[in-house]
Amino acid sequence: MRKKQSIVRRTPVPHSSSVPLVTPLMPSVVYRSASPDAIDAQYDGTAPGYVYAREGHPNADVLAHKIDMLEGAEGGLIFGSGMAAITGALLGCVKAGDHVLGGNQLYGRCLRMMAQELPALGIETGLADPTDAQAMRAAVKPNTKAILIEVVSNPTLRIADISGISQLAKDIGALLIVDNTFTTPRSFRPFEYGADVVVHSVTKLLAGHSDVTLGYVAAKDPERLEAIEGIWATFGLTPSPFDCWLAERGLHSFELRFDRAQENAARLADALAGHRHVTKVLYPGRPDHPDFDRAEKLLKGQGGNMVSFIIDGGRTQANALTKAAPNIAFAPTLGDIGTTLSHPPSSSHRALSESERAALGISEGFFRVSVGIEDPDLLIEELSAAIDASV
Repeated sequence: MRKKQSIVRRTPVPHSSSVPLVTPLMPSVVYRSASPDAIDAQYDGTAPGYVYAREGHPNADVLAHKIDMLEGAEGGLIFGSGMAAITGALLGCVKAGDHVLGGNQLYGRCLRMMAQELPALGIETGLADPTDAQAMRAAVKPNTKAILIEVVSNPTLRIADISGISQLAKDIGALLIVDNTFTTPRSFRPFEYGADVVVHSVTKLLAGHSDVTLGYVAAKDPERLEAIEGIWATFGLTPSPFDCWLAERGLHSFELRFDRAQENAARLADALAGHRHVTKVLYPGRPDHPDFDRAEKLLKGQGGNMVSFIIDGGRTQANALTKAAPNIAFAPTLGDIGTTLSHPPSSSHRALSESERAALGISEGFFRVSVGIEDPDLLIEELSAAIDASV
């Protein structure tokens, strides 16, 4: 009598004495184990491997290890988004009754978290100017347990006084959390300047192609990282294997993309500075930047790929500019291989009042450019013509 067979879950992966050159995509949610003792060994840490993808999977670990090498870290975690990474880092560092002090020019959604979501969890928050360590010190409370800053602010491109803030965190026994998304480890490595936790939106420059949504967190202290990992797994902040696989592929060209985009950004900033309808240009690599000396010291001549500028006029002129530049994507993102143009008053900072935006220097004529790797002459020509058409 013929033995019954089935193709369902009974065909093992073929063994090979060679290994793939490209990291395989491994979308499995669960992993087979030989016995209950084998699962115990994995959970106890005495045997390697995976059990359930919410608690880790190979594609996330491969990507995390590569970003670890860039940041000089160990054991970093990949999150489902940049905001998931910020959430995990904060909830792994503070609890109800604690106070978090943030830079007042954080990414717009971070500002919302500081104003609404964290207070709803019983966590006190405050904001201060990160370019002024004394202003940050004045905003400290007895229960301040964490300080959250970006090295280069979004979208005004101001440079934080990282040395002063790092010393402040040490003085008060608070954890320093640094969002390194804008700068990337190509320009700045926060752990070398006293950071306790480093966060990235991998979605941006590291992955570089606007086709994944991921975040990354690393911590200097293994016990702190373990606390963040508990939030990561319990809250389900873990990423898709496919996104990790795509991001790893993008990461392979990161340094080449960053260097080319940075060269283009420097040229664009200089061109915009000479445009008759541009009232202000913000680029850390230019001597007229308000924090130029600090940028030179911290970033070592790496101005980055971001340029912000202000044009004459208000919303009418802003609408006209974007419509006059159809080949430059108007999109609220950054770090793509192609240049994108964003308008913070209508996107990242729309939740702020007009007066709050004005206090940060963000008017209706304020634009942020995430410069890509295109021909810089073409980019300058197109954007200059669009500005001319807007006024």
